[in-house]
Amino acid sequence: MTNRRQPRLKHLGDVEQTVMDYIWGHGPTTAESCREALASMRPMKDSTIRTVLRRLEEKQYVTHEVEGRTFIYRALDRRQNVALRAVRNIIDRFCGGSAEELVLGMVDNEVLDQRQLERLAHKILERNSSANLNSGRKEKKS
Repeated sequence: MTNRRQPRLKHLGDVEQTVMDYIWGHGPTTAESCREALASMRPMKDSTIRTVLRRLEEKQYVTHEVEGRTFIYRALDRRQNVALRAVRNIIDRFCGGSAEELVLGMVDNEVLDQRQLERLAHKILERNSSANLNSGRKEKKS
């Protein structure tokens, strides 16, 4: 597995985050559809939503295709992948590159509850079991 360096994410403002949440939840959209869907919680003028979408495109969160005269916007990456890149950035900036330090800090500060800790422990055991099984297969082939 190669460690490809993703470009550093640019910060999302509150309105940008709201728009991204909509796009991640609903898929490709037009500016008008997005504006109408968000109107009850975040009323925006047509020019505002277009500016927000243009900024999201500049920040490389969305891209667009043109159908007729209409721009169709879609997320460039899944929400989970964007979150992962943000966490990696936090680990690099604040934890000296140590994911372990981040997780231990979360445990120490009770960010993770008992159920989450158990799921994490289970996932680690599964991963170790799978790694041991795969290494055993490689040894038999040699």
